[in-house]
Amino acid sequence: MKNLLVLLIVNTLIVSVSAQPPMQKSGSNSYSFINYQKTFPRPSEAMQRKEDTLQKQFEAKKLVWPAKYIYIRSFKYDSQLEVWVKNELKEQFQLFKTYKVCALAGTLGPKRMEGDYQVPEGFYYINEFNPRSNYYLSLGINYPNVSDRILSDSLRPGSEIFIHGSCVTVGCIPIRDEQIDEVYILAAHAKDQGQDFIPVHIFPIRYNVEKSTKYLENLTKDDPVLKKFADRLEDAFDYFDKYKQLPVVMIGEKGEYIINEVPPRKPKGYKEEKVEIKRPPMQHRTRNVGTLVASVHQWPQYPGGADAFAKYLEKLGQELVAFLPKGISKAYVQVEFVVDKDGVPVNFNVLKSVKDGEEFNDELINRMENMGTWKPALLNDKPVAKKIIQTITVEAPAQK
Repeated sequence: MKNLLVLLIVNTLIVSVSAQPPMQKSGSNSYSFINYQKTFPRPSEAMQRKEDTLQKQFEAKKLVWPAKYIYIRSFKYDSQLEVWVKNELKEQFQLFKTYKVCALAGTLGPKRMEGDYQVPEGFYYINEFNPRSNYYLSLGINYPNVSDRILSDSLRPGSEIFIHGSCVTVGCIPIRDEQIDEVYILAAHAKDQGQDFIPVHIFPIRYNVEKSTKYLENLTKDDPVLKKFADRLEDAFDYFDKYKQLPVVMIGEKGEYIINEVPPRKPKGYKEEKVEIKRPPMQHRTRNVGTLVASVHQWPQYPGGADAFAKYLEKLGQELVAFLPKGISKAYVQVEFVVDKDGVPVNFNVLKSVKDGEEFNDELINRMENMGTWKPALLNDKPVAKKIIQTITVEAPAQK
């Protein structure tokens, strides 16, 4: 094909070099990446505590430990992160484990500029192992990739996207500390055995779950650009779903993804599972805001910026522990709201919450309605109303 950049070659990513130190030789012994990671307290402690458990889990699933190749894929709307493994290039990947993504910032759709709180969508690879992360342990991905650099803001596309612990985010993929250490260990072993480019595919939804596809269809019905982008990601999802091998992904001159050998689309109504998420119609401060745009030139800005918003969410989550229903000490709650064109947050709706949590939801909304006035989103230099979906971790602060 003409004027295409090949981004992913089956099971091998070809883009740039990893950010990790090169393998070196000391005397007659080769320097290993695993031994290098063991020089840091957190990875060393995690390996001592988890490697035996991981090995037994591999044995129970008839998998070879440690895996030479791993593949990570994440689904934003479904709040899941999967780790697939294999030991030979020609083998099919096998699912090792699915983890719960415990917080979400932004909405469905790709990341297009710094400060938009969006989790990227597309095809990436791990380019950094951070054993001293502010979020326990973290794995960096190579956002912005070639497609992002073409389609995103040319001066401020954003950066520093990680899979990390601590369940707090303004644009990354967070899982719990006791889960990120497993993913970190698996990735470190794969890198140690030569997999320098560990693929990470980030999808808006699971395309084989009816509830998820209906949500995406509704979101993209008036946005042909977003629909076309989501359809290309679905092509890659379908390829892997059929062959359990990575597709060849190419990038056109305009930055669009092109997937080679796309299998036929699944028929309408196909579904893998039935999962119902409770969505109580919770609205307190309501307005008729008119049209909500899917894409903006500048995302709404919380007073003080992204760091201040992250601190606000952490504090809010700690304060709300007292209002959880009896018998529940920790929860992950998802709320959607609109930052109107005057910057006032309105039309709150709790999407995911705790069982029997009506009073808890009321208290959550009451507090968020008083979070202050934002700088509104801008489209063509004019303020517009923009919907935001945010996950909040409700948990008491750790005892020192």
